[in-house]
Amino acid sequence: MRRAAILVLVGLAACRPPASDDYVERVALDRARGEQRAPIGSPQVEGAIWAGGGPDRIVYGKPGQAPLLALECAGEGSLRRLEITRFAAADPRAKALMALVGNGHVARLKINAEWTGTAWLWQGGYAPDDPRLEVLTGPREVEATVPGAGTLKLNPSPSPAQLIEHCRRLTAPETEPAPSVEPEIAAPA
Repeated sequence: MRRAAILVLVGLAACRPPASDDYVERVALDRARGEQRAPIGSPQVEGAIWAGGGPDRIVYGKPGQAPLLALECAGEGSLRRLEITRFAAADPRAKALMALVGNGHVARLKINAEWTGTAWLWQGGYAPDDPRLEVLTGPREVEATVPGAGTLKLNPSPSPAQLIEHCRRLTAPETEPAPSVEPEIAAPA
């Protein structure tokens, strides 16, 4: 019985169906998905700085050139999010993890290719109190890597930590002062 079962399995494994016109045509994956961009190299950041881009936004790059990265505290009230934009061309609707390494931390943040009206760029939004953002709050260099966009070295600056803390304060629920309770003084009888 066992021998018959083995012979049946061997026979089935050796069986190959004949070629047919009904088979789906195989195409190269890159043609099926559309043209993909070639990976870019890591940008040179000598002389790059963090600069204010408004009260709730800072940008990183070389003065007089296009920015390389932006941090923004976007939204209203408790719905605020810290948004990160990596100014590097992305494939339409691509999804990835951005690796951040520095200041004694390693973080991986989901980041998506988003249409900005002029280009597909890497963007992600995170709760300001997300502990993974601590990688940006220290005094040392941080490396931000997005697949196909190279590694971006972020020079040390207190600006990212200040913006993140500002966003956390704006997100925190306002506490109402506790009503003062005055002791009741009994009236003389």
